[in-house]
Amino acid sequence: MSEHHSAIAIILARAGSKGLPGKNTAPVAGKPCIAWTIQHAQQSKRLSEVVVSTDCPHAAAVAREHSCLVVDRPTDLASDRATVDDAARHAFTLLNQRRQRPHTHAVILYANVPVRPTDLTDRALDLLFTSRCHSVQSYAPVGKYHPWWTARLDPTTNLVSPWEGSVLNHNIFRRQDLPPAYIPDGGIIALSADALLLRIPNTPPGPHAFLGLDRRGVINPEGSVIDIDARTDLLVADAILRPSST
Repeated sequence: MSEHHSAIAIILARAGSKGLPGKNTAPVAGKPCIAWTIQHAQQSKRLSEVVVSTDCPHAAAVAREHSCLVVDRPTDLASDRATVDDAARHAFTLLNQRRQRPHTHAVILYANVPVRPTDLTDRALDLLFTSRCHSVQSYAPVGKYHPWWTARLDPTTNLVSPWEGSVLNHNIFRRQDLPPAYIPDGGIIALSADALLLRIPNTPPGPHAFLGLDRRGVINPEGSVIDIDARTDLLVADAILRPSST
C-alpha cells in the first residue's frame, strides 16, 4: 500500500431481504455467506482495513469471529429504500473520524456475493490508484443476454418489435457476431473518498452520482461472480465453493 493511498473495505450486510430472507448469513459450503466476503477482503494486499456495516446481529457476530470491525447501521439506512452509497458513506465517515490519517479510498463489497475472483479487489484498486479515476466497478460479459437481442413484446397483441432501431436483433443471429457488451456483476465497487462523499464537481445528480465522473471497469469472466438473490444462486455458489472449503 502506497503511503499516499489508504483503502478500507466496507462490507454491506443489511438484515432485511424480500427476495431471499437471511441471504447474507445463509450457509454456503459450510460457512455463513458473509464469511466468504470477509475472507476475500482480508486476503487483499491493497486494503488497510475491513469493516462490516450491518443491522443484523448474526452478521455482526460472524464479522467479530473473523476479527472484523463492525459498524451498527442505523434503522433509516437499513430499509429496502436505503441506498448503497448512503450506507457506505455512513460507515466511511464514522471510521475516518476516529483515524489520525483518514482513508483516501473505499471498496464496497456485498455480503451476499460469496463467489468472486480472488484478485478482484486488488485489480480494482490497482486501476483506481494508477489511473486516479473516481471509481472502478466490476463487469461481466452479458453473453447471450445481449442488448441487441432485446425486444419489445406488446402485452395485448403479442407483437414483437425491436427494443431499439428498426431491425429485430440488429439482424444478427450468431452470438459470436455480437459486439462486446458488459454488465455490472456486483463483485466490487472501488472509489475515491471524494467520489463517495459526493465532492466531485459537476457530477450530475442521481443514484450513481457517488461513482463520480471518471468511471472505469475491470472485467471478470462470465460466471465468476455469484450474487445470491434466489435459492438457486445458493446452490450454484455452494457447488463452486464446496471443494475449496474441505
